[in-house]
Amino acid sequence: MTIGTALLAALALTGCGASVSTVPVSPEQNPLPSPSSNEPASPTTALRFRDGLLALARQDATQKHDEASCRATAAHFTAAADSRESASIRARAHYNAGVAYERCRLDREAREQFTKALAAEPTFHRARAELALLDFAASGGKNFDAAIAELTRAAVVDAQFKDATSLVHLGELHLKRGRATPDADGLTDAQRAKKYAQSALAVDDRALPAYNLLALIHLGTAQRKAEASRALGPLNTRKIDTQVLELAALVCSQAIRKDPRYAPIHNTAGMIQVELGDFTAAARSFDEARRLDPAFFEAHMNFAAVNLRFRGFSPAEQAYRAALALQPGDYDARIGLAHALRGQIDEANMTQKVAEVRSELAKAKQSAPERPEAYYNEGILTQEYAAIAGGERPELATRKAKELFGVFLQKAGTDPTYADAARRARERIEEIKQVEGFMEGDDWRRTEAERKAEEVERKNRMAEEEARAGEEEEAPKPATNP
Repeated sequence: MTIGTALLAALALTGCGASVSTVPVSPEQNPLPSPSSNEPASPTTALRFRDGLLALARQDATQKHDEASCRATAAHFTAAADSRESASIRARAHYNAGVAYERCRLDREAREQFTKALAAEPTFHRARAELALLDFAASGGKNFDAAIAELTRAAVVDAQFKDATSLVHLGELHLKRGRATPDADGLTDAQRAKKYAQSALAVDDRALPAYNLLALIHLGTAQRKAEASRALGPLNTRKIDTQVLELAALVCSQAIRKDPRYAPIHNTAGMIQVELGDFTAAARSFDEARRLDPAFFEAHMNFAAVNLRFRGFSPAEQAYRAALALQPGDYDARIGLAHALRGQIDEANMTQKVAEVRSELAKAKQSAPERPEAYYNEGILTQEYAAIAGGERPELATRKAKELFGVFLQKAGTDPTYADAARRARERIEEIKQVEGFMEGDDWRRTEAERKAEEVERKNRMAEEEARAGEEEEAPKPATNP
C-alpha cells in the first residue's frame, strides 16, 4: 500500500475488482464438461430455464441485485433441477441457481448450489471454479495454493484450455499471488498469468476480462522495473518503463473498442494513466468505471484518491461515501473520507467538520486498531484545529497531538511504507516541543493577535510542505487483483 500526502488517506489504487462475472448456461449449451450435455430438457424444464435466464438478464441490465430478486431468479433454476432430468441438465440448473445467489453475495446458498452441480456432473469445470473462488474468499484471500490447484483442475484438466472464463480466473490468482520463483516448468506467477490470458484470448478474442488481465500484467511489469530502478538509482529515483505502459494502454484501448461498457477495463486504464502522469485522464477513466458499475468499489476508491491529489475534496468525499456504502468496514475508505472532510474545513463549518472528521477516525480505529494511519490524521486534526474548534486550551491540544504522533510512530515501527510519514510526524513533534518551550518562557506576553497570526503562518507553512511532499511522491501503486 502506498500512502498519500502526509498519510492523509490511503492512495493505493486497486485492481480489476469483480472483473469476471459468473456466466449462466442454457440447458442445451455445452460448456465443455461432458458429451451428456447434448441431452434435451423437457419442455417444462426448458421453460423454467428460459424464465430464469431472462430474470438474470433483467438484473444485469438494471443493476438490481437485491436479495428478493436473486432468490426469485434462483427459484426458476432450482425448480428446473428435477430428478427426472439428466445429470447434465440438473448440473446446469444448480449452477445457474448458484450464479443467481452469487450476484447478491449470498455465498452460503451459492456454495450449496455449485456443490450440487459438481455432484451431478464431476467434470463441470465452471462449478468447480466458482467453489474454488468462494473458498479463496472465505480464507481471507490467503489460501492461494489450494485455489490455484482447484482452478487448474477446472481450467486445464476438465475444460482442457477451452473455457476463457476459468482461464482468466486462474490467471488472476497467479498474478495476485505474485510468486517470482519459477515453478517446475520454469515460469513465474506473472508468466503463468500471461500464458492463461493469452490462452483465454485464443479461445475467445472478445473475452474482455482476458484483455483486462493482460493489461494488468503489463502494468505490473512496468512497476516492478520502476521499483528496481529506485533500489539501484543513486538518487532514489523511480524510472517508469513508458514503453511497457503504452503497451498496456494499447491493450485497454483495444478492449474498449470491442465493448466500451466493460467497467474494469476503464479502471485499469485509469491506473495506467496514473503511472504515465496523466491524472486528468485517470480521473475520467475511474469515473467512467464507477458510472458503468455503481457497485465497483475499487473504481470509487481510485476516483477519490486521484481527486485528493488535486484538493478535489468534495468529489472525493462523495466517492468515498459510495465506497463505504458498498463496504462499510473498509479502513482505507474511512481514512480517505476523513481526509476529504478535513480538506473542506473553513471558519463557517469548523466545529461541525472537525466533529465529523473525529467520528470517521474513531470508526477507523475501531475497525483496525492495529493500523497507524488514523492516529497520524487525528494528530494533525488536533494540532491544527482542536484549540480553535473545540475551545480546548492550546497547550492541552498540542500535548494531545504530540501523544497521537507518538502512538503513530509506535504502531508504524520500522515499516518502510510509513517512512515519509514517520519523518513528518517527528518534525511535528519537534515543532510542538518548540511551541511548548515558548509558552513556558517569556513568549506568553505576546498579544492574542500575534499568536493567531503566527498560528496561521505555521499552518500555511505546514500545508506547503505537505503539498510539496505530495508532488514529489511517486504515483500510487495498484493493488493486485482482489
